[in-house]
Amino acid sequence: MRFKEQDDEELQINLTPLIDVVFLLLIFFMVSTTFSKESQFHIKLPEATNEPTEQKDNLLEIEINSEGDFAVKGPREDVAKRLVNRSAETLTAALKTAAAGDPDLIIVIRADRRTPHEAVVNAMDMSRRLGYLNITFSTRNRSAPTDAQ
Repeated sequence: MRFKEQDDEELQINLTPLIDVVFLLLIFFMVSTTFSKESQFHIKLPEATNEPTEQKDNLLEIEINSEGDFAVKGPREDVAKRLVNRSAETLTAALKTAAAGDPDLIIVIRADRRTPHEAVVNAMDMSRRLGYLNITFSTRNRSAPTDAQ
């Protein structure tokens, strides 16, 4: 009886059809997926429940009232100085003067809750341009009584 000789070749699995199917599925899922926008005026603002800052010697405070006017208080000053106008140049000059060259100051933005967003962004932008990256916001503690709306 004569047996068929066995081939010593290794069997290989062709992966090309599998890769084609995976790419087709990937394209199908990418096309059929819908993306929803999360920010469409359904915003709940976070409540502040933080501890007050005890470190008063290296804070530079920027106060902004509801009309968007600025006042700057340096770490060695007792009272904030109101700026003559709302321009970026005036705010930059006041920040440089109040900082007195101290690069390690923490900028605290104290803005009225009705302050225009643009004024807060301008204060943050001017602080960042001067090299101050430690910026925080002053908030009211949640347990404190609120003003009349």
